[in-house]
Amino acid sequence: MSRVGRVERTTKETSVLVEIDLDGTGRTDIATGVGFYDHMLDQLGRHGLFDLTVKTDGDLHIDSHHTIEDTALALGAAFKQALGDKVGIYRFGNCTVPLDESLAQVTVDLSGRPYLVHTEPENMAPMIGEYDTTMTRHILESFVAQAQIALHVHVPYGRNAHHIVECQFKALARALRYASERDPRAAGILPSTKGAL
Repeated sequence: MSRVGRVERTTKETSVLVEIDLDGTGRTDIATGVGFYDHMLDQLGRHGLFDLTVKTDGDLHIDSHHTIEDTALALGAAFKQALGDKVGIYRFGNCTVPLDESLAQVTVDLSGRPYLVHTEPENMAPMIGEYDTTMTRHILESFVAQAQIALHVHVPYGRNAHHIVECQFKALARALRYASERDPRAAGILPSTKGAL
């Protein structure tokens, strides 16, 4: 059974298409118009082994906020759709990723209950190219709200803003991969004592 999600989201500010295959090989086709964000979404697909297509046309003449936010919302919705009934998955995943002087720790529960805990070093450089570094938390908030998962992201230290953000996306990719993979010992079993996720 394929685990594919496809979401099209159109507003007066943006037009977004996201397609994700949870059982892919890490092939990506990303174009949001925000170079660093494209790089981060590429990390998500490649390190999660998700086949990921993202096409966003946004109001970049204003700034990148709507483009980044609406893409994250559509990505979360597509991820939730691809998960389907969640029967037979591991449900929980975690990963710690270093990137030179920076370290990110990510833990996820595909719980059906959206909740985000996010910490990263203060006084980070405000911009990476056209990417506002305060948007990282907002991306995670938007993704979590639509994917309906519990997500804890912690960066205990780091100096370089590029490294701090990138290690978060790499760790997120791996944690989502581990949580969403099928557990061969739990085929046909929903990983919840409640009987619902």
